[in-house]
This record gives sequence, C-alpha cells and structure tokens, in this order.
Amino acid sequence: MTEKTLKIKTTEKIEKDENVIYVGKKPPMSYVLAVVTQFNSNGSDTVILKARGRAISTAVDTAEIVRNRFVKNAKIKNIIIATENITNEEGRNSNVSSIEIYLTINT
Repeated sequence: MTEKTLKIKTTEKIEKDENVIYVGKKPPMSYVLAVVTQFNSNGSDTVILKARGRAISTAVDTAEIVRNRFVKNAKIKNIIIATENITNEEGRNSNVSSIEIYLTINT
C-alpha cells in the first residue's frame, strides 16, 4: 500500500508542475507561447508563472500580454510575492524577491 500511495503523490506533483512556467532571461513572447500552449493543448484552466529577481518584470509582462492580446478571457486569480534567502558559492546570504502569478480561464 505504501508504494501505491507514493506513486499517486508523485503523479499528482507532476501534473501540478506541468502548469508551472518558470520565467528567466528569455524574451516575454517565449513565455507567452508557453502559456497559450498550456491553455490550449493541455486543456488546463490554470497556469502559474514563477519568477525571481530581475525576471519578475518579464513575468508581469508575460501575464499582461497573454491577457490583453492572446487569451482575452484569462484572468489573474492570485498573485503571491515573497522573499527567498539564498546562499551563494562564497557562503554569503542574500534576499531575492519572487513572484507567482496564477492565470485562469473562465469557462
């Protein structure tokens, strides 16, 4: 029974990670394509954009481009902002801002 429970939990986590798009250094249109693909091909009704540091502005741009140009019925369900404490190679701690933007389609 324990093995089945572990497999089910792993499967659920994979399904949730499929709806997450990690925003980095690419141009916003690359992420817009990923969001629109998630909405259309996977049939998911929620997509999560995650970004840290300088990529936060790219994530916000991506969400706005999706809402205003490509998926007109997409809404921002939730925005979560946080600060993460990261230790670099030299052993110094630094705080990095992060954001999660939840986009949903009203059906």
